[in-house]
Amino acid sequence: IASIMSRVRDLKNKYRSEDNITDELNSTKISADTTDNSGTVNQIMMTANNPEDWLCFLLMLEKKGIPQMDVSLLNRLIGRYSQAVTALPAEKHSQDESYARILVRFAELKALQDPEEARDQFHLARLNCKKFAFVHVAFAQFELSQGNMKKCKQLLQRAVECSAVPLEMLETALQNFNSHKTQLLSDEEK
Repeated sequence: IASIMSRVRDLKNKYRSEDNITDELNSTKISADTTDNSGTVNQIMMTANNPEDWLCFLLMLEKKGIPQMDVSLLNRLIGRYSQAVTALPAEKHSQDESYARILVRFAELKALQDPEEARDQFHLARLNCKKFAFVHVAFAQFELSQGNMKKCKQLLQRAVECSAVPLEMLETALQNFNSHKTQLLSDEEK
């Protein structure tokens, strides 16, 4: 009986500590770890493993510096975004806006290192999350920044054809493209 009671106490303590971890994750969303953040990543993956938690965590990591100016941060971010994309199956999350934002931001970060890999990532984002206008606009902006005017316009037109929403975002991007602006959407329009 003593052995059984000891085991019951151990199980209760185990479940209490797991509940505390879940409560901490839910209340603070994600803690900003100053190390490699593996504890936070493990918590995300072991609990809900949802795009919202991943996106919150990744955006907090981005606030630690400017990826364009800090190669170490850029590499760390690319690694974490890659981990998030791998952990979140497209077939389950393709209709989730946070998932789409993760895919787009991952592609934008890859563009700082390797434009060809970035193009592949943008293509993947567009295939998996075609209902979101911002996915198409981000890909078109990338192509515009690479000097591919024809491809940029083609991406925006296809986005309209596949009924990506909001349509107003696509119309604005097309107007800005036709006005020869270097940014398809201003910060206010985004």
